[in-house]
Amino acid sequence: MAVGADNFPEMAVIEGVRIGTACAGVKKPGRKDLVLFELSAQSRAAAVFTRNAFCAAPVTLAKQHLSEGSPRYLLINTGNANAGTGEQGMKDAVACCNSVAEHCGVSLSQVLPFSTGVIGEKLPVETIVRAIPQVYSALSENGWADAAEGIMTTDTRPKGATASFDYQGARVNVTGISKGSGMICPNMATMLAFVATDVDVPQDMLQELVSEASEKSFNRITVDGDTSTNDACVLVATGASAVPAVIANSELHDALKAALIQVFRELAHAIVRDGEGATKFVTVTVEEAGSTDEALQVAYAIAHSPLTKTALFASDPNWGRILAAVGRAGLADLDVSRISIYLDQVCIVEQGGVAASYTEAQGQAVMNQENILIRVVLQRGAASETVWTTDLSHDYVSINADYRS
Repeated sequence: MAVGADNFPEMAVIEGVRIGTACAGVKKPGRKDLVLFELSAQSRAAAVFTRNAFCAAPVTLAKQHLSEGSPRYLLINTGNANAGTGEQGMKDAVACCNSVAEHCGVSLSQVLPFSTGVIGEKLPVETIVRAIPQVYSALSENGWADAAEGIMTTDTRPKGATASFDYQGARVNVTGISKGSGMICPNMATMLAFVATDVDVPQDMLQELVSEASEKSFNRITVDGDTSTNDACVLVATGASAVPAVIANSELHDALKAALIQVFRELAHAIVRDGEGATKFVTVTVEEAGSTDEALQVAYAIAHSPLTKTALFASDPNWGRILAAVGRAGLADLDVSRISIYLDQVCIVEQGGVAASYTEAQGQAVMNQENILIRVVLQRGAASETVWTTDLSHDYVSINADYRS
């Protein structure tokens, strides 16, 4: 179950990136579950990772290897998170990276590992190592679609996005994939995302771009309020495009940033639309807040409210649940008489109570939609923020009750 059409895009090729996918049998036989990215020697990479204190072994190792230089290979497995596995988990992550390094003729630190799946189970190292030659032989510049399937867990559809623009007669491409469906409330990125561009970007600027693009996309989504142990978002710049290297605050820099934010947001929205059991795609916008933090505080109070989310699933215009979430968000000196709340363009609350113009039929018409906007106007300042979320359905409980079976 997911919201909206399942249209995987025609992905622009990124020169300098090849991707292979294999069915290794990490958790289930016959499903794509192992992905290998090969990056050209001149490529640079930057990333953001989960801030969960119980971060997985591959997160720790990927951070370490990334700090030592530019990676040549990214190894991703699904079916097993290698999280909550202690010292053995780190040894297993190193063993998998070492297998790639030996097979591909690079140093250990040039391989970054990523895992997703069940927490607390030992990584099947032998199964993964046995499949390294197979996934290497599958490397192709057109491997994005297979890779998008190969990193899925409870996802019901692969997620990809691409954007291109022209600069000084040359083409610049941005292409990426992501995975995520549950345990989605990133505190930096999403469960897993891999984005690449063929432009030449200095290392410091690349880190700034991945951080800013993540903040405006993956850091604004939530399905269930849970942050994963394995979240990672990687941005690669191969420098293969004919355009010159990006200079800060230049026209090229601004165009690239816009393209990156577009791709990151499309990937983030795809995660929400494929939220576990989701039947609604919900945009929560808070306007005229005193600060960005204040706007997000109110937005997440609504987005994380089980009562609001179940009302959305039932298509029930029970606007009192939204009002109550705003009131308990914890804003100091909140003057409720100044607050207006809308469902799309329908005003449901004003001057501390139900809007004089509101009718149940108006609210019902909005709640029957797949795509719903909840808009709150606080009249406390100039800040505005948007969060994207889902409803909460019976299927969410069923999916997670059966997750390990």
